[in-house]
Amino acid sequence: MASQAVTPQSVDFSAWYNEIVYKADLCDLSPVRGCLIIKPYGYELWEAIRNGLDRRFKATGHQNAYFPLFIPESFLKREAEHVEGFSPELAVVTIAGGKELEEPLIVRPTSETIIMESFKNWIQSYRDLPLLINQWANVVRWELRTRPFLRTTEFLWQEGHTAHATFDEAEAETRQMLDVYADFAVNDAAIPVIKGRKTEREKFAGALHTYTIEAMMRDTKALQSGTSHNLGQNFAKAFDIKFLDESNQLQHPWTTSWGLSTRMIGAIVMTHGDDKGLRLPPKVAPYQVVIVPIYKNDDEKGAVLEAVARLQAELAATNIRLYVDRREGLSPGFKFNDWEMRGVPVRLEIGPKDVQNGTVALARRDIPGKEGKQFVSQSGISAKVNELLTEIQANMLKQAADFRDANIHDVQSYDDLKAVVEKGGWGRGWWAGSNADEGRIKDETGATVRCLPFDQPGGAGKCFFSGQSADKIALFAKAY
Repeated sequence: MASQAVTPQSVDFSAWYNEIVYKADLCDLSPVRGCLIIKPYGYELWEAIRNGLDRRFKATGHQNAYFPLFIPESFLKREAEHVEGFSPELAVVTIAGGKELEEPLIVRPTSETIIMESFKNWIQSYRDLPLLINQWANVVRWELRTRPFLRTTEFLWQEGHTAHATFDEAEAETRQMLDVYADFAVNDAAIPVIKGRKTEREKFAGALHTYTIEAMMRDTKALQSGTSHNLGQNFAKAFDIKFLDESNQLQHPWTTSWGLSTRMIGAIVMTHGDDKGLRLPPKVAPYQVVIVPIYKNDDEKGAVLEAVARLQAELAATNIRLYVDRREGLSPGFKFNDWEMRGVPVRLEIGPKDVQNGTVALARRDIPGKEGKQFVSQSGISAKVNELLTEIQANMLKQAADFRDANIHDVQSYDDLKAVVEKGGWGRGWWAGSNADEGRIKDETGATVRCLPFDQPGGAGKCFFSGQSADKIALFAKAY
């Protein structure tokens, strides 16, 4: 049973987050350092993310498959840049079945290498392309500093891997899947992400291009919420994947990979949560409505629960996900606070007077206090609740977009950027800097280039850092 007191966001956002994920019953501590137990309420939130994405993947022609957890060490070494990017994070198995292994096995940090080995056998002709595969799996990256959902040693994700006949087709796939992520983030998770390309310094190890969706959390830090990579022919060459094209010439295919993880749970918590707990968008909330019966004695209880059962049936008939809180020995006030902590979008309260008057009280989680509460007729309740859920979904997206836009500031100089980052916010300015320039800015301010947004103003300007002519705007921010 959750204690309701939490550290306010304004006092210590990090402490607020670490308390919220446990008090809202999303997860539990694990006996293995850096790993996380995801509790049923948290896992249902992940399932909503997974189902929303999986539906979109299948609509774009992708199929799910599964590949082994263990990867021969030699596979990773074939793509030198890739293994160099992951070396510090690898977990390696050297003993199994009581014997030392002839070749060490890597616990997958990502599956490009083992999937490319399979693609080598599956791709012979241009007729085998495009090959569009997705995997739902767990991966392991040996993190030194961990935080629930945002950075853990083991986490859940999906990883898409595709192969194409041409660069243009691979590039179109890479951009399409970023659009899929953005569509989910905006329309299901109510997170107003910014789409863009990573710089050479920030791109995925072994990729030609990395594209990202970047979200602003309530502390104004950025969270990279999903990435899509055009891998060029790097992995195809490393794994000797070839196909006969239409001219009967042998070619290397162009491959992509793209992934989104349980980090999205952290994004939802930190984009929408407040000092009372989670605020979950209706489309992903495990329960969209909680019904709290209110009564003082058995006579009242019978009449109230009879009305609750009728309303429950009517709401469930329209596929509203709901829960009736029948817990005994707890005050209505405690229950209200408990469900606010868990972020349920709508609380429906019904007591003896409501039974007599044919009414119910509806309280919105996105608007606090009396302003977010209304009394409505029990008649036509499902239509009213569905309408309310649609309103809440749209309002949460607007609230998050307004907050983000108010905290992005245009910068004309390095001093401008320093001031923006110091206050907390994102700096947006013309950029023509080098990898070394990015490194210096990160060392001195803690901010990194989050992306070169797709939405560019056009024209040219003076780079705020180097003073050189620039044709791209970049976003800088501190990030998780």
